[in-house]
Amino acid sequence: MVVSQVLFLLIPFFMSIMGAAQYLMQDAALLSYIDQRFLSLEKRLEKCNQDVVEYVDEFRDFSKMVLSRLAGLNTDKAEVKSEVENLLSRIEHAQRDIDYFGSVTDSNACVEVHEDLVKQQLLEEEEEKKRLKVMLNASCDHVLAGIRSLKIVKKTGGKHGSWMKDPGKKHTKIYLLSGSVNNVILEFANIMSFMESNQTLKARRVPLPLPWEGTGHVIYQGFLFYHRHGSLNEIIKFNIQRRSVADQMLLPGAGRIPAYQLSPQTKIDLAVDEHGLWALHAEPETGGNIVITKINHVTMAVQHSWDTPCSSKDAEAAFMACNTLHVVYNSPSGGTSRIQCVYDVLDALYTYINPGVHFPKRRGSHCTVHYNPKEKQLFAWGDGSQIIYKLLTEQKV
Repeated sequence: MVVSQVLFLLIPFFMSIMGAAQYLMQDAALLSYIDQRFLSLEKRLEKCNQDVVEYVDEFRDFSKMVLSRLAGLNTDKAEVKSEVENLLSRIEHAQRDIDYFGSVTDSNACVEVHEDLVKQQLLEEEEEKKRLKVMLNASCDHVLAGIRSLKIVKKTGGKHGSWMKDPGKKHTKIYLLSGSVNNVILEFANIMSFMESNQTLKARRVPLPLPWEGTGHVIYQGFLFYHRHGSLNEIIKFNIQRRSVADQMLLPGAGRIPAYQLSPQTKIDLAVDEHGLWALHAEPETGGNIVITKINHVTMAVQHSWDTPCSSKDAEAAFMACNTLHVVYNSPSGGTSRIQCVYDVLDALYTYINPGVHFPKRRGSHCTVHYNPKEKQLFAWGDGSQIIYKLLTEQKV
């Protein structure tokens, strides 16, 4: 009886011990599971760290390689750009000069010219001439006979510069662009304001976002057209009123040699006459002779180009008047300026060498001579002086 009572009392005790042991086994299993998971995570984190280190090393190596390549490109980009522009200009020049292609008739690529191709070429040349006459209006019936007088308006600025009116506007404003490299235009209300001794104080200063090069810029229809400094042959069209770049273009073949041997600072000389905007430059392929290019001032597109017989050697300036190029020559030491070559783009009969038109009453040199078709005058810059020449014309025979 006593034994049974003791057993009855011990049963709950053993059951509690067994329950505790069961809980301990469950906790041990849970701890083991957690430990395994942590080990797995630690291994994955370690692999992730290794991958990140490898990625960082790889990225650093790649960055060094890219920076090295970019440094090389930065060093060579000016030369490469110049070579590419030179190649493009030569290709465009070749395309311009080739009138027609024959047909390849055999494996030796011999070109056979037929009579019908010759006739076609003559017809195309005649059509081109008619198109050019329509484009240029063919309204000029007079030629330059002489330069009859001059007026030294002012002496301001250095050896290089240009000054002008806008022949496409009705206002009387005068514009002064001093130096062969600069980025500020001075605008005066009229020529009287320009002639005053303290003229720079009264001038409106118009800064350019891109500087000019040379002295061959012109102002036409409210826009300044100029050769961008640092570029081979880029022409900028700048809106003076809005003070912003309106357009730009590349002039094929230009910029490699000076337009005039005695004015080496000018590689591209822009000009305006009765029929709009022109560009004058010299090319090695023409033996240094001057090339004329007609430009549409609205679209900034090339309309046509002409290779002239006028040499850039001993030339100091040139201007266009009535579709005709007039090249001004001088001696390297600075003597009497004279027009020795004239080239009419529409009529070869009025193209001649050494017509013997001399500039009057002064000795020296010019860095700029620009024609104003509205006033039939030349606006010149000579040895720091701003000069106006009046022209004498006669009827074209």
